[in-house]
Amino acid sequence: MSNESNILIKPARNISGSVRLPGDKSISHRYAMLGAIAEGATRLQNFSTGADCASTLGCLKALGVNWQRDGNSVTIEGRGPKLEASSDPLDCGNSGSTMRMLSGILAGQPFTSELIGDTSLSRRPMARIISPLQMMGARITAAENDRPPLRILGGNLKAIEYTMPVASAQVKSSLLFAGLFAAGETCIEEPVRTRDHGELALRAFGADVTIRDKHACIRGPQNLRAIEANIPGDLSSAAFFLCAAALFPESQLTISDLGMNPTRSYLLDLLTGMGLRISVTQIEEKHGELVGELQVHGAALRGATIASPHTEMLIDEIPVLAAIAPYTADGIEIRDATELRVKESDRLAAITSNLRAMGAQVEERPDGLRIPGNQRLQGGELDSFGDHRIAMAFAVAALRAEGETTIRGADSAVISYPEFFQVLERLARH
Repeated sequence: MSNESNILIKPARNISGSVRLPGDKSISHRYAMLGAIAEGATRLQNFSTGADCASTLGCLKALGVNWQRDGNSVTIEGRGPKLEASSDPLDCGNSGSTMRMLSGILAGQPFTSELIGDTSLSRRPMARIISPLQMMGARITAAENDRPPLRILGGNLKAIEYTMPVASAQVKSSLLFAGLFAAGETCIEEPVRTRDHGELALRAFGADVTIRDKHACIRGPQNLRAIEANIPGDLSSAAFFLCAAALFPESQLTISDLGMNPTRSYLLDLLTGMGLRISVTQIEEKHGELVGELQVHGAALRGATIASPHTEMLIDEIPVLAAIAPYTADGIEIRDATELRVKESDRLAAITSNLRAMGAQVEERPDGLRIPGNQRLQGGELDSFGDHRIAMAFAVAALRAEGETTIRGADSAVISYPEFFQVLERLARH
Protein backbone atom coordinates (compact mmCIF):
# COMPACT_ATOMS: atom_id res chain seq x y z
CA MET A 1 0.00 0.00 0.00
CA SER A 2 1.39 3.42 -0.94
CA ASN A 3 -1.24 5.73 0.50
CA GLU A 4 -4.87 5.91 1.46
CA SER A 5 -6.24 6.29 -2.06
CA ASN A 6 -3.75 4.16 -4.06
CA ILE A 7 -3.15 0.51 -3.31
CA LEU A 8 -0.45 -1.84 -4.53
CA ILE A 9 -1.42 -5.44 -5.30
CA LYS A 10 1.29 -8.08 -5.73
CA PRO A 11 0.77 -11.34 -7.61
CA ALA A 12 -0.25 -14.30 -5.45
CA ARG A 13 0.26 -18.08 -5.59
CA ASN A 14 -3.12 -18.95 -4.08
CA ILE A 15 -5.82 -17.92 -1.59
CA SER A 16 -5.91 -19.73 1.72
CA GLY A 17 -7.60 -19.29 5.08
CA SER A 18 -10.98 -18.42 6.56
CA VAL A 19 -13.09 -15.28 6.61
CA ARG A 20 -16.32 -14.06 8.17
CA LEU A 21 -17.78 -11.19 6.20
CA PRO A 22 -19.40 -7.97 7.42
CA GLY A 23 -23.18 -8.03 7.55
CA ASP A 24 -25.09 -8.07 4.29
CA LYS A 25 -25.44 -4.52 3.02
CA SER A 26 -28.91 -5.06 1.52
CA ILE A 27 -30.27 -6.55 4.75
CA SER A 28 -28.55 -3.95 6.97
CA HIS A 29 -30.22 -1.07 5.11
CA ARG A 30 -33.66 -2.65 5.30
CA TYR A 31 -33.45 -3.75 8.94
CA ALA A 32 -32.28 -0.28 10.01
CA MET A 33 -35.11 1.48 8.14
CA LEU A 34 -37.81 -0.88 9.39
CA GLY A 35 -36.39 -0.79 12.91
CA ALA A 36 -36.80 3.00 12.84
CA ILE A 37 -40.56 2.75 12.19
CA ALA A 38 -41.18 -0.28 14.43
CA GLU A 39 -42.41 -0.28 18.04
CA GLY A 40 -39.59 -1.06 20.49
CA ALA A 41 -35.80 -1.42 20.31
CA THR A 42 -34.30 -3.35 17.38
CA ARG A 43 -30.91 -4.93 18.13
CA LEU A 44 -28.74 -5.86 15.17
CA GLN A 45 -25.46 -7.81 15.37
CA ASN A 46 -22.92 -7.86 12.49
CA PHE A 47 -24.35 -4.69 10.93
CA SER A 48 -22.60 -3.72 7.68
CA THR A 49 -19.38 -1.77 8.18
CA GLY A 50 -19.78 0.06 4.86
CA ALA A 51 -20.25 3.79 4.43
CA ASP A 52 -23.54 3.27 2.56
CA CYS A 53 -25.25 1.74 5.60
CA ALA A 54 -23.73 4.47 7.79
CA SER A 55 -25.50 6.94 5.46
CA THR A 56 -28.79 5.21 6.23
CA LEU A 57 -28.17 5.49 9.98
CA GLY A 58 -27.25 9.17 9.59
CA CYS A 59 -30.50 9.92 7.75
CA LEU A 60 -32.52 8.09 10.41
CA LYS A 61 -30.88 10.15 13.17
CA ALA A 62 -31.85 13.33 11.31
CA LEU A 63 -35.45 12.01 11.26
CA GLY A 64 -35.53 11.79 15.06
CA VAL A 65 -34.54 8.12 15.42
CA ASN A 66 -32.17 7.42 18.30
CA TRP A 67 -29.63 4.65 17.81
CA GLN A 68 -26.41 3.49 19.41
CA ARG A 69 -23.54 1.71 17.70
CA ASP A 70 -20.91 -0.40 19.41
CA GLY A 71 -18.56 -1.82 16.79
CA ASN A 72 -20.76 -3.90 14.49
CA SER A 73 -23.71 -3.93 16.92
CA VAL A 74 -26.47 -1.37 16.40
CA THR A 75 -29.49 -0.74 18.63
CA ILE A 76 -32.29 1.32 17.06
CA GLU A 77 -35.01 2.88 19.21
CA GLY A 78 -38.09 2.58 17.03
CA ARG A 79 -40.47 5.53 16.83
CA GLY A 80 -43.42 3.65 15.39
CA PRO A 81 -44.80 4.78 12.05
CA LYS A 82 -44.33 8.54 12.64
CA LEU A 83 -40.90 10.03 12.07
CA GLU A 84 -39.84 13.62 12.78
CA ALA A 85 -39.27 16.21 10.04
CA SER A 86 -35.61 17.09 9.53
CA SER A 87 -34.67 20.76 9.32
CA ASP A 88 -31.64 19.82 7.21
CA PRO A 89 -31.40 17.85 3.95
CA LEU A 90 -30.97 14.10 4.44
CA ASP A 91 -27.50 13.23 3.16
CA CYS A 92 -27.50 9.83 1.48
CA GLY A 93 -23.79 10.07 0.56
CA ASN A 94 -23.02 7.58 -2.22
CA SER A 95 -25.92 5.30 -1.33
CA GLY A 96 -28.61 4.81 -3.96
CA SER A 97 -30.10 2.17 -1.65
CA THR A 98 -30.61 4.78 1.07
CA MET A 99 -32.20 7.32 -1.25
CA ARG A 100 -34.51 4.91 -3.07
CA MET A 101 -35.76 2.86 -0.12
CA LEU A 102 -36.00 5.69 2.40
CA SER A 103 -38.10 7.61 -0.14
CA GLY A 104 -40.78 4.93 0.24
CA ILE A 105 -40.97 5.53 4.00
CA LEU A 106 -40.84 9.32 3.62
CA ALA A 107 -43.71 9.13 1.11
CA GLY A 108 -45.85 8.03 4.07
CA GLN A 109 -44.78 10.88 6.39
CA PRO A 110 -46.92 14.06 6.52
CA PHE A 111 -44.02 16.47 6.06
CA THR A 112 -41.50 17.57 3.44
CA SER A 113 -38.08 15.95 3.23
CA GLU A 114 -35.14 16.72 0.98
CA LEU A 115 -32.70 13.95 0.04
CA ILE A 116 -29.26 14.80 -1.29
CA GLY A 117 -26.19 12.76 -2.25
CA ASP A 118 -22.58 13.03 -3.35
CA THR A 119 -21.53 13.86 -6.91
CA SER A 120 -21.88 10.26 -8.07
CA LEU A 121 -25.34 9.74 -6.55
CA SER A 122 -26.50 13.11 -7.89
CA ARG A 123 -25.99 11.73 -11.43
CA ARG A 124 -28.11 8.63 -10.86
CA PRO A 125 -31.69 8.62 -12.22
CA MET A 126 -34.55 8.37 -9.68
CA ALA A 127 -37.52 8.28 -12.07
CA ARG A 128 -38.13 4.63 -11.18
CA ILE A 129 -39.23 5.53 -7.67
CA ILE A 130 -40.61 9.01 -8.41
CA SER A 131 -43.31 7.85 -10.82
CA PRO A 132 -44.91 5.05 -8.71
CA LEU A 133 -44.64 7.02 -5.45
CA GLN A 134 -46.43 9.91 -7.14
CA MET A 135 -49.11 7.44 -8.24
CA MET A 136 -49.55 6.56 -4.56
CA GLY A 137 -50.10 10.23 -3.68
CA ALA A 138 -46.67 11.57 -2.68
CA ARG A 139 -45.60 14.90 -4.16
CA ILE A 140 -42.01 14.68 -5.40
CA THR A 141 -39.80 17.14 -7.23
CA ALA A 142 -36.29 16.43 -8.51
CA ALA A 143 -33.49 18.11 -10.42
CA GLU A 144 -33.19 17.89 -14.21
CA ASN A 145 -33.82 14.43 -15.70
CA ASP A 146 -35.26 13.15 -12.39
CA ARG A 147 -31.91 13.25 -10.65
CA PRO A 148 -31.25 14.16 -6.98
CA PRO A 149 -31.81 16.14 -4.90
CA LEU A 150 -35.36 14.90 -4.25
CA ARG A 151 -38.01 16.82 -2.32
CA ILE A 152 -40.82 14.62 -0.99
CA LEU A 153 -44.07 15.80 0.58
CA GLY A 154 -45.73 12.64 1.86
CA GLY A 155 -48.85 11.48 3.66
CA ASN A 156 -52.29 10.14 2.68
CA LEU A 157 -51.05 7.41 0.38
CA LYS A 158 -53.29 5.09 -1.58
CA ALA A 159 -52.49 1.53 -2.61
CA ILE A 160 -51.56 0.79 -6.22
CA GLU A 161 -50.99 -2.17 -8.48
CA TYR A 162 -47.75 -1.51 -10.28
CA THR A 163 -45.75 -3.38 -12.91
CA MET A 164 -42.10 -2.36 -12.73
CA PRO A 165 -40.66 -1.57 -16.18
CA VAL A 166 -37.13 -2.50 -15.03
CA ALA A 167 -36.23 -5.10 -12.40
CA SER A 168 -34.91 -3.47 -9.22
CA ALA A 169 -34.99 -4.85 -5.69
CA GLN A 170 -34.46 -1.33 -4.31
CA VAL A 171 -37.50 0.04 -6.13
CA LYS A 172 -39.59 -2.95 -5.08
CA SER A 173 -38.61 -2.44 -1.43
CA SER A 174 -39.30 1.29 -1.65
CA LEU A 175 -42.84 0.70 -2.89
CA LEU A 176 -43.56 -2.04 -0.34
CA PHE A 177 -42.32 0.27 2.43
CA ALA A 178 -44.66 2.97 1.12
CA GLY A 179 -47.41 0.34 1.07
CA LEU A 180 -47.13 0.07 4.86
CA PHE A 181 -48.66 3.57 5.05
CA ALA A 182 -51.18 3.26 2.18
CA ALA A 183 -54.86 2.43 2.48
CA GLY A 184 -55.54 -0.88 0.70
CA GLU A 185 -53.33 -3.54 -0.88
CA THR A 186 -50.26 -2.47 -2.84
CA CYS A 187 -49.06 -5.09 -5.34
CA ILE A 188 -45.76 -4.92 -7.21
CA GLU A 189 -45.05 -7.08 -10.26
CA GLU A 190 -41.45 -7.53 -11.42
CA PRO A 191 -40.34 -8.32 -14.99
CA VAL A 192 -37.92 -10.89 -13.52
CA ARG A 193 -37.57 -11.94 -9.90
CA THR A 194 -35.06 -9.91 -7.90
CA ARG A 195 -33.62 -10.38 -4.40
CA ASP A 196 -36.38 -10.61 -1.80
CA HIS A 197 -34.65 -9.11 1.25
CA GLY A 198 -37.33 -6.42 1.52
CA GLU A 199 -40.18 -8.89 1.66
CA LEU A 200 -38.39 -11.12 4.18
CA ALA A 201 -37.43 -8.11 6.34
CA LEU A 202 -41.02 -6.87 6.40
CA ARG A 203 -42.19 -10.32 7.51
CA ALA A 204 -39.45 -10.45 10.17
CA PHE A 205 -40.80 -7.18 11.60
CA GLY A 206 -44.33 -8.63 11.69
CA ALA A 207 -45.82 -7.28 8.46
CA ASP A 208 -48.23 -9.38 6.41
CA VAL A 209 -46.63 -9.68 2.96
CA THR A 210 -47.82 -12.00 0.20
CA ILE A 211 -45.18 -13.32 -2.24
CA ARG A 212 -46.08 -15.33 -5.32
CA ASP A 213 -43.93 -15.74 -8.41
CA LYS A 214 -43.03 -12.22 -9.57
CA HIS A 215 -45.64 -10.47 -7.38
CA ALA A 216 -45.23 -9.03 -3.89
CA CYS A 217 -48.25 -7.52 -2.11
CA ILE A 218 -48.67 -5.68 1.20
CA ARG A 219 -51.85 -4.39 2.83
CA GLY A 220 -51.70 -1.08 4.67
CA PRO A 221 -51.69 0.51 7.05
CA GLN A 222 -49.67 -1.89 9.22
CA ASN A 223 -47.51 -1.39 12.31
CA LEU A 224 -44.19 -3.17 12.83
CA ARG A 225 -42.58 -4.61 15.96
CA ALA A 226 -38.87 -4.60 16.80
CA ILE A 227 -36.59 -7.61 16.30
CA GLU A 228 -33.22 -8.94 17.43
CA ALA A 229 -31.12 -10.27 14.57
CA ASN A 230 -27.62 -11.39 13.62
CA ILE A 231 -27.15 -10.17 10.04
CA PRO A 232 -25.57 -12.82 7.80
CA GLY A 233 -22.35 -12.14 5.88
CA ASP A 234 -22.68 -10.30 2.58
CA LEU A 235 -22.67 -12.62 -0.46
CA SER A 236 -21.77 -9.74 -2.81
CA SER A 237 -18.64 -9.16 -0.70
CA ALA A 238 -17.95 -12.91 -0.66
CA ALA A 239 -17.94 -12.84 -4.47
CA PHE A 240 -14.53 -11.14 -4.48
CA PHE A 241 -12.94 -13.86 -2.35
CA LEU A 242 -14.70 -16.66 -4.23
CA CYS A 243 -13.37 -15.29 -7.52
CA ALA A 244 -9.91 -14.78 -6.01
CA ALA A 245 -9.87 -18.42 -4.85
CA ALA A 246 -11.08 -19.49 -8.30
CA LEU A 247 -7.93 -18.07 -9.90
CA PHE A 248 -5.66 -20.70 -8.32
CA PRO A 249 -6.18 -24.50 -8.27
CA GLU A 250 -4.34 -24.71 -4.92
CA SER A 251 -6.73 -22.33 -3.11
CA GLN A 252 -8.57 -23.46 0.05
CA LEU A 253 -11.00 -21.01 1.62
CA THR A 254 -13.68 -21.19 4.34
CA ILE A 255 -16.42 -18.53 4.52
CA SER A 256 -18.62 -18.77 7.63
CA ASP A 257 -22.05 -17.30 8.52
CA LEU A 258 -22.72 -16.33 4.91
CA GLY A 259 -26.11 -15.21 3.61
CA MET A 260 -27.38 -17.85 1.16
CA ASN A 261 -30.64 -16.26 0.05
CA PRO A 262 -31.88 -18.23 -2.99
CA THR A 263 -32.57 -14.98 -4.90
CA ARG A 264 -28.86 -14.14 -4.52
CA SER A 265 -27.12 -17.52 -4.56
CA TYR A 266 -27.08 -18.04 -8.34
CA LEU A 267 -23.48 -16.82 -8.06
CA LEU A 268 -22.59 -20.12 -6.37
CA ASP A 269 -24.33 -22.13 -9.11
CA LEU A 270 -22.47 -20.16 -11.78
CA LEU A 271 -19.03 -20.58 -10.20
CA THR A 272 -19.68 -24.27 -9.55
CA GLY A 273 -20.65 -24.67 -13.20
CA MET A 274 -17.40 -22.97 -14.19
CA GLY A 275 -15.44 -25.52 -12.16
CA LEU A 276 -14.92 -23.98 -8.69
CA ARG A 277 -15.46 -26.63 -6.00
CA ILE A 278 -17.87 -25.32 -3.36
CA SER A 279 -19.50 -27.31 -0.56
CA VAL A 280 -22.14 -25.81 1.73
CA THR A 281 -22.44 -26.85 5.38
CA GLN A 282 -24.31 -25.75 8.51
CA ILE A 283 -27.34 -24.30 6.70
CA GLU A 284 -29.96 -22.67 8.95
CA GLU A 285 -32.73 -20.09 8.63
CA LYS A 286 -32.73 -16.78 10.51
CA HIS A 287 -35.67 -14.38 10.08
CA GLY A 288 -36.43 -16.04 6.74
CA GLU A 289 -32.84 -15.67 5.47
CA LEU A 290 -30.73 -18.78 4.83
CA VAL A 291 -27.26 -18.75 6.39
CA GLY A 292 -24.47 -21.28 5.85
CA GLU A 293 -20.75 -22.01 5.67
CA LEU A 294 -18.81 -22.49 2.43
CA GLN A 295 -15.76 -24.69 1.91
CA VAL A 296 -14.07 -23.59 -1.33
CA HIS A 297 -11.34 -25.35 -3.32
CA GLY A 298 -9.75 -23.82 -6.42
CA ALA A 299 -9.85 -25.43 -9.86
CA ALA A 300 -9.24 -24.60 -13.50
CA LEU A 301 -12.16 -22.42 -14.63
CA ARG A 302 -14.31 -22.86 -17.69
CA GLY A 303 -16.17 -19.90 -19.19
CA ALA A 304 -19.80 -18.81 -18.98
CA THR A 305 -22.52 -16.74 -20.61
CA ILE A 306 -24.52 -14.45 -18.31
CA ALA A 307 -27.84 -13.23 -19.71
CA SER A 308 -31.30 -12.26 -18.41
CA PRO A 309 -32.78 -13.27 -15.97
CA HIS A 310 -29.42 -14.22 -14.42
CA THR A 311 -27.91 -10.81 -15.22
CA GLU A 312 -30.31 -9.17 -12.76
CA MET A 313 -29.48 -11.78 -10.10
CA LEU A 314 -25.73 -11.08 -10.51
CA ILE A 315 -25.82 -7.32 -11.04
CA ASP A 316 -23.41 -6.58 -8.15
CA GLU A 317 -21.15 -9.55 -8.89
CA ILE A 318 -20.63 -8.98 -12.63
CA PRO A 319 -17.64 -6.59 -12.19
CA VAL A 320 -15.52 -9.22 -10.44
CA LEU A 321 -16.70 -12.03 -12.75
CA ALA A 322 -15.69 -9.88 -15.72
CA ALA A 323 -12.36 -9.06 -14.08
CA ILE A 324 -11.39 -12.75 -13.87
CA ALA A 325 -12.90 -13.67 -17.27
CA PRO A 326 -9.57 -13.48 -19.18
CA TYR A 327 -8.13 -16.19 -16.90
CA THR A 328 -10.92 -18.68 -17.69
CA ALA A 329 -10.53 -21.28 -20.42
CA ASP A 330 -13.39 -20.07 -22.59
CA GLY A 331 -14.03 -16.48 -21.50
CA ILE A 332 -17.22 -14.84 -20.27
CA GLU A 333 -19.97 -13.12 -22.24
CA ILE A 334 -22.30 -10.72 -20.44
CA ARG A 335 -25.64 -9.68 -21.97
CA ASP A 336 -28.69 -7.63 -20.92
CA ALA A 337 -26.60 -5.54 -18.51
CA THR A 338 -27.45 -1.95 -19.51
CA GLU A 339 -28.22 -1.34 -15.81
CA LEU A 340 -24.46 -1.43 -15.13
CA ARG A 341 -24.07 1.85 -17.02
CA VAL A 342 -25.97 3.80 -14.33
CA LYS A 343 -24.32 2.45 -11.19
CA GLU A 344 -21.67 4.31 -9.14
CA SER A 345 -19.76 4.44 -12.42
CA ASP A 346 -20.48 3.24 -15.94
CA ARG A 347 -19.31 -0.21 -14.91
CA LEU A 348 -19.19 -1.67 -18.42
CA ALA A 349 -16.89 1.14 -19.55
CA ALA A 350 -14.79 0.94 -16.36
CA ILE A 351 -14.30 -2.83 -16.71
CA THR A 352 -13.32 -2.43 -20.36
CA SER A 353 -10.85 0.35 -19.61
CA ASN A 354 -9.09 -1.55 -16.84
CA LEU A 355 -8.93 -4.88 -18.65
CA ARG A 356 -7.41 -3.17 -21.69
CA ALA A 357 -4.91 -1.40 -19.41
CA MET A 358 -3.82 -4.90 -18.31
CA GLY A 359 -3.41 -5.97 -21.95
CA ALA A 360 -6.64 -7.94 -22.28
CA GLN A 361 -8.86 -8.18 -25.33
CA VAL A 362 -12.42 -7.04 -24.58
CA GLU A 363 -15.41 -6.35 -26.80
CA GLU A 364 -17.66 -3.70 -25.23
CA ARG A 365 -21.28 -3.71 -26.34
CA PRO A 366 -24.16 -1.35 -25.46
CA ASP A 367 -25.63 -3.89 -23.03
CA GLY A 368 -22.65 -6.05 -22.11
CA LEU A 369 -19.18 -7.42 -22.76
CA ARG A 370 -17.47 -10.32 -24.50
CA ILE A 371 -14.16 -11.20 -22.85
CA PRO A 372 -12.17 -14.05 -24.46
CA GLY A 373 -10.48 -16.58 -22.21
CA ASN A 374 -6.98 -17.97 -21.94
CA GLN A 375 -5.35 -14.53 -21.78
CA ARG A 376 -2.27 -13.40 -19.85
CA LEU A 377 -2.61 -10.05 -18.09
CA GLN A 378 0.06 -7.57 -17.08
CA GLY A 379 0.06 -5.54 -13.89
CA GLY A 380 -0.23 -1.80 -14.38
CA GLU A 381 -1.95 1.39 -13.27
CA LEU A 382 -5.71 0.97 -12.96
CA ASP A 383 -8.51 3.32 -11.95
CA SER A 384 -11.35 2.62 -9.54
CA PHE A 385 -13.47 5.31 -11.25
CA GLY A 386 -14.63 6.15 -7.72
CA ASP A 387 -16.54 2.85 -7.66
CA HIS A 388 -16.08 0.41 -4.78
CA ARG A 389 -16.91 -2.70 -6.82
CA ILE A 390 -14.49 -1.75 -9.60
CA ALA A 391 -11.66 -1.16 -7.07
CA MET A 392 -12.24 -4.54 -5.41
CA ALA A 393 -12.80 -6.45 -8.68
CA PHE A 394 -9.47 -5.37 -10.13
CA ALA A 395 -7.61 -6.08 -6.90
CA VAL A 396 -8.74 -9.66 -7.53
CA ALA A 397 -7.71 -9.62 -11.20
CA ALA A 398 -4.29 -8.25 -10.18
CA LEU A 399 -3.55 -11.33 -8.05
CA ARG A 400 -2.83 -13.40 -11.19
CA ALA A 401 -1.34 -10.66 -13.36
CA GLU A 402 2.33 -10.63 -14.28
CA GLY A 403 3.91 -7.87 -12.20
CA GLU A 404 2.53 -5.48 -9.60
CA THR A 405 -0.67 -3.45 -10.01
CA THR A 406 -1.57 -0.05 -8.59
CA ILE A 407 -5.26 0.82 -8.19
CA ARG A 408 -5.98 4.54 -7.98
CA GLY A 409 -8.87 5.64 -5.78
CA ALA A 410 -8.95 2.32 -3.94
CA ASP A 411 -10.38 4.07 -0.86
CA SER A 412 -13.76 3.91 -2.63
CA ALA A 413 -14.01 0.40 -1.14
CA VAL A 414 -15.15 2.01 2.14
CA ILE A 415 -18.61 2.35 0.56
CA SER A 416 -19.34 -1.34 1.09
CA TYR A 417 -16.32 -3.04 2.68
CA PRO A 418 -13.70 -0.85 4.43
CA GLU A 419 -11.64 -3.86 5.56
CA PHE A 420 -11.47 -5.49 2.11
CA PHE A 421 -7.84 -4.88 1.21
CA GLN A 422 -6.53 -5.96 4.62
CA VAL A 423 -8.56 -9.19 4.44
CA LEU A 424 -7.44 -9.89 0.86
CA GLU A 425 -3.80 -9.40 1.86
CA ARG A 426 -4.27 -11.79 4.81
CA LEU A 427 -5.70 -14.51 2.56
CA ALA A 428 -3.29 -14.10 -0.39
CA ARG A 429 -0.22 -16.34 -0.37
CA HIS A 430 2.59 -14.64 -2.31
